[in-house]
Amino acid sequence: MEGTEDKRVIYEFEGFALDPNERTLAVKGLPIHLPAKEFDTLLYMVENSGRALTKEELMSAIWQDAFVEEVNLAKQISRLRKVLNNDHTELIETIPKHGYRFKVSDLRVREPEPLEPLIVEKRSVKRVNVSYPPATTVPELPPASRAKGLRAALLMAAVVLLIFVTGTALYDRFSDMAPSHVDGAAVRSMAVLPFKPVGSEVSDEYLRLGLADALITKLSSLKQVVVRPTNAVRNYGSHDPVSAGRELGVDVVLDGNVQLIGQQIRVTVQLVSVRDGRLLWGDKFDGKFTDIFALQDAISDQVARKIEPGLTGEEIKLVAKRYTADPEAHKAYVTGRILWNRRTGPDIKESIKYFNEAIERDPNYALAYAGLADANSLLADYIAATPKESYEKAQAAALKALELDENLAEAHTSLAYVNMSYFWDWPNVEAGYRRAIELNQNYATAHQWYSEYLAAMGRFDEALSEIRRAKEIDPLAPVINAGEVWILYFARRYDEAIEAGRKLQATNPDFAEINEYLKRCYDQKGMYREAIAARQMRRKLARVDPTESPAIKRAAAATSHQTYWRSRLEQEIDDAKREPPYPFDMAEIYSQLGDNDKAFEWLERAFEQRLYLMMFLKVAPNLDPLRDDPRFADLLKRVGLDQ
Repeated sequence: MEGTEDKRVIYEFEGFALDPNERTLAVKGLPIHLPAKEFDTLLYMVENSGRALTKEELMSAIWQDAFVEEVNLAKQISRLRKVLNNDHTELIETIPKHGYRFKVSDLRVREPEPLEPLIVEKRSVKRVNVSYPPATTVPELPPASRAKGLRAALLMAAVVLLIFVTGTALYDRFSDMAPSHVDGAAVRSMAVLPFKPVGSEVSDEYLRLGLADALITKLSSLKQVVVRPTNAVRNYGSHDPVSAGRELGVDVVLDGNVQLIGQQIRVTVQLVSVRDGRLLWGDKFDGKFTDIFALQDAISDQVARKIEPGLTGEEIKLVAKRYTADPEAHKAYVTGRILWNRRTGPDIKESIKYFNEAIERDPNYALAYAGLADANSLLADYIAATPKESYEKAQAAALKALELDENLAEAHTSLAYVNMSYFWDWPNVEAGYRRAIELNQNYATAHQWYSEYLAAMGRFDEALSEIRRAKEIDPLAPVINAGEVWILYFARRYDEAIEAGRKLQATNPDFAEINEYLKRCYDQKGMYREAIAARQMRRKLARVDPTESPAIKRAAAATSHQTYWRSRLEQEIDDAKREPPYPFDMAEIYSQLGDNDKAFEWLERAFEQRLYLMMFLKVAPNLDPLRDDPRFADLLKRVGLDQ
């Protein structure tokens, strides 16, 4: 609606208070949730109180840029009447064959109260040196002792497994039976939407998405509630909270407005039930812009206590934890994570600039170091950067993050990924991921990458459990949905993988990486035309030359295994004139062609470069023809995958 911005007035009537500037309605001090169009309708009628309004005038004012039918207006009026049914007073009068009139005898107009600053608590960052303990070496036992010890160990393992399974079942059952509740509404999951700006002074993206990200990071420490990550909610800033919550698949939504007047800031928040649209809680927080971290602390504390009244002292500390005191550093970090999540070479490279900017502004910002580690880790795979240089930079950044904050789940995840993808330090890989999940069970990336490790070990059921846990946390993330396809591929469940991959393609047609996973599944199914189409689409989306050469056309038209893979080899040789070949891919092609010598020659190159795909040596389907060759067993041993 035009003319509603920056109104420095509040309308009061029959115990209600309507604030056009903050777009809020309250009754006797308690906020009431109104969807955007219902708020616009009520505001227009209040501003024209006592005047008969035609239906045409109302529809023109409320739906300026869209054609709607009278039934839409009638629904809005019906819902507003239910909201305004205060002491059975009918505030909206129907004028037959004409329209409606808002009638109230005591409409008052007043100016809002001035904003008051908050007191900011000063906090410091503790620097701690952290490292994983080395793997324990088990002493060799005599044969008889080994047999006896083995029986005892198996018995103990059985007991531990029984306790674990029973405990897990009881925990899951307890969790399902006793979720958190707010005003009678069950809360198992929530989303914090980007804050809506009020007034022309709020133009800084940090106040919209950055404030939401800070609250998400804090609230993710709650153990009984799954909180959608920032990347999942960043496009929902203009959505109605109920519709956004339904799309995000959550029980409640934290929605809010942010208003900036000079150096004063006001944040209005409301917790809305997605099931029935009820307002469960709401409040407003005032302060100085320079004290924004105090506002974040106050909001997250109130929301956490509302959702989980029985918070422990440790949980309260985690919710109150600050990762940086510099808003610009936090803004750079959030931007870097958004770019990193797009999973293209140029975007990952660009994210490094923002993580470095965050570190320059705050050298003690552990989260920024973890982001820098993750970006460097993916560079080698996405833009063919030198693995040694990229992963060593990633390792240094991850260790720095842990030095600054040994209890940071993101840092443990970053180091575990480096140990998994490059150093092949398998015991510390699993220890790192388990520690990360223990610290923050809502960190989807930890579950996602842990699932890759489990798949590489051949533990496919566990791998699928972890990737699906990641999907529960972030169900709309393309990279996590693609991760399920990746696991299903290694598990040889190609039909399921293709079905899941095609669903992801339909909802995220610009996500390049899913085409690589689908190509591999199509290869195994002998669906050569589909495999080549997926290859070409991935190259196009990743901004790599997708020219259809004669070899590629022959591969797409192939009717035999040998013709397809021979054509693929010709294409790779031709591509090598413009871009370096990927040794693991070359080894797979030669393996499928039955040329074991050439396959091992390329695998040795992949081993020397310590390429990411080498971690899947034990389970890669395209290498199945090599598994009976003694050279394969030797290679598995050198990578540490011979167990």
